Amino acid sequence: MHDARALIEMGAEAVRRLARRGYSLDLSELESLQSRRNQNIRSADELRAESKRTASEVQQTAKQGGDISKLKERARELKDQIRDIETGQVQVEEQLRDLLLSIPNLPDDAAPDGDSEDFAVEIRRVGTPPAFPFEPKDHVDLGEAIGILDFARATKLSGPRFAVSRGAGAALERALATLFLDLHTRRHGYVEHAVPYLVTRKTMTGTGQLPKFEEDLFKTGVADRELFLIPTAEVPLTNLYADEIIPPAELPLALTAHTPCFRSEAGSYGRDTRGLIRQHQFAKVEIVQMVDPADTDATLETMVGHAEACLKELGLAYRVVKLAAGDTGFSAQLTYDIEVWIPSQNTYREISSVSNFGTFQARRANIRTRGEDGKPKLVATLNGSGLPVGRTLAALLEQCQQQDGSIVLPESLFPYLGFRRISADGKPEA
Repeated sequence: MHDARALIEMGAEAVRRLARRGYSLDLSELESLQSRRNQNIRSADELRAESKRTASEVQQTAKQGGDISKLKERARELKDQIRDIETGQVQVEEQLRDLLLSIPNLPDDAAPDGDSEDFAVEIRRVGTPPAFPFEPKDHVDLGEAIGILDFARATKLSGPRFAVSRGAGAALERALATLFLDLHTRRHGYVEHAVPYLVTRKTMTGTGQLPKFEEDLFKTGVADRELFLIPTAEVPLTNLYADEIIPPAELPLALTAHTPCFRSEAGSYGRDTRGLIRQHQFAKVEIVQMVDPADTDATLETMVGHAEACLKELGLAYRVVKLAAGDTGFSAQLTYDIEVWIPSQNTYREISSVSNFGTFQARRANIRTRGEDGKPKLVATLNGSGLPVGRTLAALLEQCQQQDGSIVLPESLFPYLGFRRISADGKPEA
């Protein structure tokens, strides 16, 4: 959420930057609502002051035995006028808030121009995509053939875009999540959290999922309680500090959590409906940092490195790209995507997004610290996937497949699994 005054002061610069992401800012509407708001505040203050003076005059005149009828009539008129202005003020405040909540974050000028993944700029490639002396299978065929993935029974339970893993497949998912958490907590300095998977509308609004993306969220409720299933642990982790002032000495805060994530993927039907790439429910390890706004650039680069470390531990080939301004998420200023090699598709596919939100989320959620002068100021927030379990599993199966259908696993997983290979009939082998 933006500060209306800041956008108005930026003027054409705000319009320019938002246009890079395909958003047309109506400055005149914003200025009109802000002006009406300010005028209502001034008028209400003036009327309250007059009402206070009139009440005093009523008391003094009554003590002196004078006629107070006209003064009392004026007092009633003032009361009605104040009520009308306050009612109008509520309406203007709601309109202004709704407008501000709908305006996306200002993209960083470091983001390249463009409105799709085609305009992303490649930063680096790490590892060499495996070359197979056979036609590589996709993870669905592999997983079902060796009996560690079952999409048909998942569909029977919940409909399309769900998966069941079993045996060595379920163990592999658990091992991946634990490896990622160990990397982030033991090597990267994050504090692990166990958080709720159901959150309030206010919580979803704080990180920018609402109101714009309500159609993409799963919602539930009991009686008059409305709750949303989290689309990512970013939501509860960031909002842990909503409406709080974090002592400067506690910054930076580095938080991580392994949670299920729930997304309806509204509007994406027809894309990646097969397999683990785009599901309604998936597990993910998320990393979140809250820092002083001056430290965001360095922190973003560091967090990209933290997500990359997970892929390096697994020996998976990947690349890092910088997203174009028009392809950057609603709340983000600048985003790096990490894309892992998927042999069956002969291309790199997104496995992690790491984003700098600046103070955008902190303003919405009212997360602050104190400046050198001791006055409250907004923190900056950043987050990234580190990593999603399902997409990592898909890449792992495909990059590590053997001609006989078996899977040779990275050595880094052995301490968590106790086996190094999944045979062609799905059995763990040391």
